[in-house]
Amino acid sequence: MAPEHPQDPPPAPHPRPPPPGLRKIAPYWYPYTTMAKERWLGREILEIVSTEFRDRSVEYYKYALESGVTTINGVVAKPDTVVRNGDRIENVVHRHEPPVAATPVRILHRDEEKGFIVIDKPGSIPVHATGRYFYLSLVEILQREFAFEKVYTVNRLDRLTSGLMVVALSSRTAAALAREFVEGRVGKEYVARCAGEFPEGETVVDQPLLTVDRQMGLNIVHPDGKPARTVFTRLRYDRGTNSSILHCRPLTGRSHQIRVHLQYLGFPIANDPIYSETKIWGPKLGKGGIDVTPSAERAPPAPPPELAGSTAEGAAAAGAGVSTVGEDVKGGDGATGSSDAKGRDTATEGERETSRLLPRETGHDIGMGSPVPLSAEAVGVITRLRNMKDEDEDWSRWRDVVFKAKGRLVPHGLAPRPLPPQNRRRRGGHGFVGVAPGPREVKVGVGPDPSGRASPPPPVAVAEENDGLLYCPECYLPLHPDPAPEKLYIFLHALRYTTGLGTFETEMPEWTREGFVWSGAPCRSAQGEVGEVQY
Repeated sequence: MAPEHPQDPPPAPHPRPPPPGLRKIAPYWYPYTTMAKERWLGREILEIVSTEFRDRSVEYYKYALESGVTTINGVVAKPDTVVRNGDRIENVVHRHEPPVAATPVRILHRDEEKGFIVIDKPGSIPVHATGRYFYLSLVEILQREFAFEKVYTVNRLDRLTSGLMVVALSSRTAAALAREFVEGRVGKEYVARCAGEFPEGETVVDQPLLTVDRQMGLNIVHPDGKPARTVFTRLRYDRGTNSSILHCRPLTGRSHQIRVHLQYLGFPIANDPIYSETKIWGPKLGKGGIDVTPSAERAPPAPPPELAGSTAEGAAAAGAGVSTVGEDVKGGDGATGSSDAKGRDTATEGERETSRLLPRETGHDIGMGSPVPLSAEAVGVITRLRNMKDEDEDWSRWRDVVFKAKGRLVPHGLAPRPLPPQNRRRRGGHGFVGVAPGPREVKVGVGPDPSGRASPPPPVAVAEENDGLLYCPECYLPLHPDPAPEKLYIFLHALRYTTGLGTFETEMPEWTREGFVWSGAPCRSAQGEVGEVQY
């Protein structure tokens, strides 16, 4: 369960530039606190955790809860503890932050008097601590490495998007900037590289957008979505890679707006891992939108054949049918089960003996966070997107079995602290006492050597990339190869912002230059044959 307010833990063609390399930090134990969210009320905590997160197997989450690393209102939670309104949930996790590109954050302008900075954010870095990211988020980098006491990020860029951001250094400046964004008085200009020959002239897309899966960050054109409008102008078409450089003006500020509107037109961003992937959308790549007719059909998640049945999750996937779990979990006035000595709702012995499948084991977790019923096509897209993510991570959650032979999880240097009195409880803050280590940088990946030549890429074997380890020795997470740095960003860049504080812009990104090619790009030979660039 991600915290609502994350807090610090204690203390030929155009020459291809050298890959930027990776920036990586060692795993660490991290304590956080959050208040119960409305969508969690009346549900068992194991169901909540396994639905909100997909990084580990359901078996592992049960094991972690039984290790005592989660408390609710100061009492160690059991897997079948039911969450109530007003609950304060405290947890310790062994966080493995995914690596980001080593391209540095650049400060383009600083105004101490007006209290703001203008930065150029590299692709791959999230703006805020979210999911598995904390130290490698933009806010943490600005505060820890640039020594800003407090920063206020009024506008956000997607993690994979690079470019300009105006960041306030005072609450007063942040409030003024926020008003400008809300009232539509900020001029935003982006550049993108899309697949195909985009039409000349100006193209306007006016289609509403809706977030239908929070975990995967998936957005689609939907009649019940929020209004969204984008103006596109082609700057150049590159016949060699069959791609176009575009100037983009989003007149609204919806999540993934430019990416989804380009997909809707049939010209998705050329290297977009979500909206330009035929494995997910099929040959049409979502052009014209997808069907939105509601459907109740679901199917259990399926691992690759060689891993089927290797975990409880795999066994459930192999034998699951239609789930009734949505009707089994109740809370509040309709709660089933009994209460423990602390008054917490728990499942009855009979319920525990019944092998009731959780939503994630049957596929019914898809759509639980959607504001509208999902269509069969949308469910299929989400399922394939999840499978592609699992494949990219070497199916690690399906190999999540080592913990079975280990003892309880033991967070180093951290222990639960007593719960404060009811009238002194607050959101956030540390639920555990002790000293957790700060970030420890690990230099990995590829990058230029002093001679200017690119260093050779690291071996692809998992064991070699992780100091010979296949599993984390502290939380038993299956480890997998690091991603290629060039796959950590997309061809979308915030180029220029016009605000009441002034007009600011960055340089054009190098992928907009003529002759630029990238790994996986289509290429046309002298004879007109189309192939794919490989590095």
